[in-house]
Amino acid sequence: MTHGDLAEQNFRRGYNCAQSVLLAFGDVTGLDDRTLAMLSSSFGGGLGRLREVCGTVSGAAMVLGLVRGYAEPDDHEGKQAHYHRVQEFAERFRQKNGSIICRDLLSGVQTVEGNDPEQRNAAYYKKRPCPALCRCAAEILDEML
Repeated sequence: MTHGDLAEQNFRRGYNCAQSVLLAFGDVTGLDDRTLAMLSSSFGGGLGRLREVCGTVSGAAMVLGLVRGYAEPDDHEGKQAHYHRVQEFAERFRQKNGSIICRDLLSGVQTVEGNDPEQRNAAYYKKRPCPALCRCAAEILDEML
């Protein structure tokens, strides 16, 4: 099973978009599923359903940070290289999907207003691009890693 398959499957199991991507790369990050799920739990729905940066992009950025990030505050070259990787990911995602912003990606999708996440059911999955976006983010990551 590919990381793309896993990411899409994770979303269909009920994980948010950020969790779906990050969990798909557990074999690469070396972290346990609970830690990965907790770490990325705030980033679904464009950061807590605020509809800002797509959670798949946030999840991918977490993978990049865990695998190729920098850890020392004075590592300017590492920081620069890492930010360029994140920017490259974002540009690839944007080219394929038109945006990295959740509300733009959901444009035209009838969503429930308010702060609470919607109930997951067949109608929810049918109208959402999210499973495909999870797969796309994972596929871009695989190309980059």
